[in-house]
Amino acid sequence: MRELHGKPRHRRRRTALVTGAPLAVAAAGALVYGTAFGAFGEDAEPRAAAAPAPAAAPAWADDAADGFASVHAQGQKGTYGGRDGKTVTVRTLADLEKYATAREPYVIVVAGTIAVDPKGKEIKVASDKTIVGAGTAGHIVGGGFFLGRGVHNVIIRNLTIRDAYRGTWNDKEHDWDAIQMDGAHHVWIDHNDLRHMADGLIDSRKDTTHVTVSWNRLSDNNKTFGIGWTENATADLTIHHNWFRETEQRNPSTDNVAHAHLYNNYLQDDAGTRITSSYGSYARGRTKMVLENSYFKGVNNPVVKDSSAALVRRGNVFSGTSGRNESGGTAFDPKTYYKYTLDRAADVPALLKSGAGPRSSLGTAAGARAAGRVLTVAKDGSGRYTSVQKAVDAVPAGNTSRAVIRVAPGTYRETVEVPANKPHVTVEGTGSSRKDTVIVFNNAAGTPKPDGSGTYGTGGSATFAVEADDFTARNLTVSNDFDEARNQNLDGHQAVALRTAADRVRLDSLIVSGDQDTLLLDTAGKDRPGRVHLTNSYVIGNTDFVFGRATAVIDKSVLTLKKRWDGTSAGYVTAPSTAAGRKGFLITRCTVNGDVAARSFHLGRPWHAGGDATLDPQTTVRDTVLSAAIKPGPWTDMGGFSWKDDRFAEYRNSGPGAGGPRGDRPHLTDAQATSQETADWLGDWKP
Repeated sequence: MRELHGKPRHRRRRTALVTGAPLAVAAAGALVYGTAFGAFGEDAEPRAAAAPAPAAAPAWADDAADGFASVHAQGQKGTYGGRDGKTVTVRTLADLEKYATAREPYVIVVAGTIAVDPKGKEIKVASDKTIVGAGTAGHIVGGGFFLGRGVHNVIIRNLTIRDAYRGTWNDKEHDWDAIQMDGAHHVWIDHNDLRHMADGLIDSRKDTTHVTVSWNRLSDNNKTFGIGWTENATADLTIHHNWFRETEQRNPSTDNVAHAHLYNNYLQDDAGTRITSSYGSYARGRTKMVLENSYFKGVNNPVVKDSSAALVRRGNVFSGTSGRNESGGTAFDPKTYYKYTLDRAADVPALLKSGAGPRSSLGTAAGARAAGRVLTVAKDGSGRYTSVQKAVDAVPAGNTSRAVIRVAPGTYRETVEVPANKPHVTVEGTGSSRKDTVIVFNNAAGTPKPDGSGTYGTGGSATFAVEADDFTARNLTVSNDFDEARNQNLDGHQAVALRTAADRVRLDSLIVSGDQDTLLLDTAGKDRPGRVHLTNSYVIGNTDFVFGRATAVIDKSVLTLKKRWDGTSAGYVTAPSTAAGRKGFLITRCTVNGDVAARSFHLGRPWHAGGDATLDPQTTVRDTVLSAAIKPGPWTDMGGFSWKDDRFAEYRNSGPGAGGPRGDRPHLTDAQATSQETADWLGDWKP
């Protein structure tokens, strides 16, 4: 908020907020991700072509597997398929077999429905192949794929493989699988839809190892995913982010598997359907299994282990399950083999419903999160990008599923903007602490723009600006280190660290640090919703350091009061600018403290932006510990508007700065408090 000579003037901020972060480069997304499969398939090979023709390799052809398929072993350095070979587009069974069995590496794009004849035939696949569907159009009907002994470095992605079923549910005669592997190694099975086969959807047999199975939909089948058929305990498999739905058994069944790492899978068995689960995940023989952050809904016998197997469970959710749910023994630590990031188990159903199975376009990194997109950032060049903004630029405009930007520890001195046309973005630090990964810059209102086009406004000063819906940030520090003492010549000292102007913004485990106007929680327009949920975080500042017109919940966080540049203690925690009929700020289960003088800070004041008398600012502080720094009269006027005409209240606070209800300190009644809780603020959004 803007102040001159210690007195706010409501005529300030009449102009729109100006975004100061770099503009997203639309072309970058196309260069990194390529175009939709359908488009590139048609462009590369017109329908009139009589045979497959080589096509330019799309960007996703550089993708490589995560999990155990990424581990260097048996002379193979990870799994990257046919990226070193030509790209061909196929539409017939003959052409698919021709390129799948070739000695040379190929990226084989299946650009339509291919019926397998005779039914049940399993197409043999040779080493160094990527077989991928063109968008959602690539279907293999009535058969599947076979990877024999020694076959390695194979990727099967983005395909629908279906309908070899012969009418016998527990079919003992037809060993017709969607994907069968006998003694293969380094295989990545990713973003496929596998269903309604005569036998298994995936069979990993006879010491097949270094396999990752990720982001697949597996459904409408009896024997879903079997692993083993060997006396040796040598196989290593990673199974993550798969949606098992209406499958009876082998979800998966693992027999004599040296290392089976299962995480973030969703096993769903709805009541009243024609398929009833017999069991969920099964550890047999000498298997060592780690089962993490998965979600089991309605599954009978969700987790089963033999007495000889070891099964370690952690962080899983079991909803409506019954029967055996077992664990025991000592398994292994997956992080000694590869890096991975867990999603919350509670988020898994929604994540997989939106992200599993074939996609209209694929991303550019292995271990894809919800859409085949994980983008890595590291200052030292070990990631795909060296700046956060470059990774944001690489997210395709209009993306419909989540892209995750994982930022390595370090200090990134840059401004970042996530534009409105790039929803579903997560930016997360990969360090052990939110202090490890720091995004910082020092613009302020009045700072000249580098292109000479004027100066930044308050909003444009933001180090990190979020304008896209469904955004998440976690495990980061976002800071504005503008030096007020050295810039007394500037007209304004507003210096925003983080600005949000979007709906469904989740902020978790952050440090947001600045002085004046640290955290701007805004909306994309006066008539637009802008819900924000900030948890487990620190927000640091001194003047109106949480402000804006968003509907925001600040939960289980610390609001740290900071002295001004001249060492004085005086300030305001919140300055809501809420539209009438909307919710403003709810601070709940927090702590407000800092190294400042006693009775020197207000909890808030009403910001009628641009002198708009129709606004109805709101801050509620409840169930929060208030330090002695809070004034006995915690609310104050602003810009000629009385706080008493707006919505400011407390409820059940504690600490030396708390006080009972009186004329200058309104409290909610118990009845009023029941309608001022987190769910009332967030409505149908459940972050």
